[in-house]
Amino acid sequence: MGNSGSAVKVCTDHQGGINWLSLSPDGQRLLTGSEDGTARLWSTADSQCHGHFQGHESYITFCHLENEAAFTCSADHTIRKWDVVTGQCLAIYRGHTSIVNRILVAKDYLFSGSYDRTARCWSVDKEKQIQEFRGHRNCVLTLAHYSSRDVLEEEEEEEEEQEKVSRDLLVTGSTDCTVKVWWVSSGRCYQTLLGHTGAVLCLILDAPNRELFSGSTDYTIRTWNIVTGEQLKVFKEHQGSVICLELVNRHLYSGSADRTVKCWFVDTGERIQTYKAHKHSVSTLKYHAGILFTGSGDACARAFNSRSGVLQKIFRGHKFIINCIQIHNELLYTASHDGTLRIWDIRGICKRNKRRLKKERSVQGRSSQKGSLSRLFNNKVGCMIQQENGE
Repeated sequence: MGNSGSAVKVCTDHQGGINWLSLSPDGQRLLTGSEDGTARLWSTADSQCHGHFQGHESYITFCHLENEAAFTCSADHTIRKWDVVTGQCLAIYRGHTSIVNRILVAKDYLFSGSYDRTARCWSVDKEKQIQEFRGHRNCVLTLAHYSSRDVLEEEEEEEEEQEKVSRDLLVTGSTDCTVKVWWVSSGRCYQTLLGHTGAVLCLILDAPNRELFSGSTDYTIRTWNIVTGEQLKVFKEHQGSVICLELVNRHLYSGSADRTVKCWFVDTGERIQTYKAHKHSVSTLKYHAGILFTGSGDACARAFNSRSGVLQKIFRGHKFIINCIQIHNELLYTASHDGTLRIWDIRGICKRNKRRLKKERSVQGRSSQKGSLSRLFNNKVGCMIQQENGE
């Protein structure tokens, strides 16, 4: 495991810490939202800033990038939509009465969560608020969205007529220790998931398997059936708040204030790996091609072999906490509270990992072949013995 050296590029355009980094679905652009009250648009082709979105009256807490439009939310209580080509503000969504800390875009909907204890739904194309979700006793920190068509059988869809019009559901996690599931069409609460004893900091949804995962300041991750609301499992080994989650191939990765990431096998609840070496909280994580990348409060990003847990590289250069990471075309992008966006070449790590995986598959293949030949030999011996015994 060696040091990474310096970043390929350091972007210092922002005048304040970067709170979030979003990658467009087509991978052509990145969006950063900053404490300086502005958002910037970056090209992944040349790593240059191609857009500067100004207009918010306070710091930007979170941002989301589509191919044609960018969305930002702010401590000024508003959400803004921007044209990625002209940089023009296309819409301002007003209604929240406190800091808007999270947004989510799904279909034609824009969802938002706020310190005013509500979540709201807006039309993406208009400034009009469609729905308000009121019921949490404290601020809404995290959001997820799904359609009941993804999880419900036909006989289970016998809901009120107003719910049949739109089967979209919003999931909200709050500092009141609860997770709530809402019908988007009516604003009615469908389920309240009780069990956490601390603030719910992160959510991740696996709609095809009807599962929701929630991480909390109570040091646990909980799995829920999103149809029945039943709590399925509790993952208890962390010794600090669970800050971030990533789900890949039925493996759940959890980053924590206890300075570790843990990997769990979802089907059994077994903890199968712990990734150490962080000197502060793990603030963000991303899985890519068999490698687990992490960002930490110790200002470093790290790359681990996801299977063995071996630390492969440390990316040093940031001065403060890394708030978000993205990966595209074997480049690692890290955004920090120091105000910089740093770009790192990870081709070497990815190439070594691919060779390792290829070698492991080859060894497994030979072992499987040997096993087959051994079984074939044993079967033949068995037949010979049976013939000699006249069986």
